[in-house]
Amino acid sequence: MYGLNTLGVSLVRADFEPKGLIPLHTHPRATELITVLEGTIYAGFLLPAENIFKSRLFSKILKPGDVFVVPQGLVHFQYNVGRTNATILASFNSQNSGFVMIPNIIFASDPPILDDVLAKGFQLNKKVIQQLRKKFA
Repeated sequence: MYGLNTLGVSLVRADFEPKGLIPLHTHPRATELITVLEGTIYAGFLLPAENIFKSRLFSKILKPGDVFVVPQGLVHFQYNVGRTNATILASFNSQNSGFVMIPNIIFASDPPILDDVLAKGFQLNKKVIQQLRKKFA
């Protein structure tokens, strides 16, 4: 959107098929404001808890006209839980919000993180780690 250039904001339209998902991701440089235009979206973000091994999920089922705010840098998702297509409009308080897909940044890094590190960190065996790498490579 050329009209937004240099204003410090950006706008994205996302269209979802039924059961369509924007997986766990983060925007390191912006807060996101989601407005549902059509369909039914399950949106949520994770807030670190006092116990460093846990997090708190803030989520809501959104209908057309509903708004959901995701604070800057928090891991979040959007999922079409409806039986029809859904559309959202996401606005950001940054011209370059950044987009970090959590599964990809972990399992498709170059060079790869050692299997031992991921296996111990996720409490999985190395075969599962290798399968996950194949999915996200």
